[in-house]
Formats: sequence, C-alpha cells, structure tokens
Amino acid sequence: MNRVTVNREMCKECEYCLTFCPKKTILAKSETVNKMGYYAVESVNNADCIACGICATVCPEGAIMVEKDV
Repeated sequence: MNRVTVNREMCKECEYCLTFCPKKTILAKSETVNKMGYYAVESVNNADCIACGICATVCPEGAIMVEKDV
C-alpha cells in the first residue's frame, strides 16, 4: 500500500496538500496543535493514495513524504 507520512511538527497548516491531492487522501486536520501552534494535516486514507507525490511537491515546508508500494 502507498503511504503518505506527514511530519506534524513541520506542518504550518497551509492546506496546499488538501487542495491539490487528486484522490483527497489527506483529508483531515489534527485535533491537536503542534509545537508551532498549527493544526497539522493527517493522512487518513492511504488505501486510496496513488503516490503521485503532488502533496509532497506543493508542501512549502517539506513536511510530507510519499512512499510508493512496489
């Protein structure tokens, strides 16, 4: 299964990943704030992830890593 990992401590809640994900794999903001005071995003549906990498590309903080299943 493809996997999207978000480094919650780096996320600044810009929501670019939410906006540009074609499969809406990253759908939810966390219910708790990170050390910088932001509600980081969370990957909630890795089963639908196509590992296109758009979320990682548009993240200005480099907080997202995409692993493609082989």
